[in-house]
Amino acid sequence: MAYYYFAAQLPGLSYGQPAPMSSITFRELAETFLDAADLLWLNQCVLDPGIAEESEINTPDFFIRRKEWERALRLNLARWRAARLKREISLDAPDYPTDAVAAAKAASAMDSPLEAELFLDEARWAAIESFQGYDYFNRNTIYAYLLKLLLMERRSSFRAEEGFTEYKRLYAEVMKAAGSGFDQAESQSGEPK
Repeated sequence: MAYYYFAAQLPGLSYGQPAPMSSITFRELAETFLDAADLLWLNQCVLDPGIAEESEINTPDFFIRRKEWERALRLNLARWRAARLKREISLDAPDYPTDAVAAAKAASAMDSPLEAELFLDEARWAAIESFQGYDYFNRNTIYAYLLKLLLMERRSSFRAEEGFTEYKRLYAEVMKAAGSGFDQAESQSGEPK
């Protein structure tokens, strides 16, 4: 189904910019324009689509492709992060979609968790745009718009200073639980000596 009026009135979105509206406001607006079936699928637009296998009967291609992409990203992240930590894991990480695999490899090589998360969200944004396609007035545009708003909200929730403080707290707890020779200097920097 085409949503000419709804799609045409939506403000443009750019990655890294503030969201022009909240995802809640967008959902409320969508309720007035979308038919019942498309509205049910709009409720499936969340940042974590899950990676469990499900029936693909009557599932829009947008959701099938997105789930496949996110699954490849997450499994490859686990594989590359384990390799970086020199740990063996046995998991079957797919080699396709190649852009998800490349994003996972690049992010796992980054030293800053914040930079890695921002990089992954930008890769997700690009993937969502590819799932949307070129018909800017169909339901995929509406699904993509909501997912992009969710990514924008997620990005605005990152606070580097608070995150580093929480990281240090968790690091201290882990080291204490491990019973290592952890000292106060490590606690202050968050880095082992």
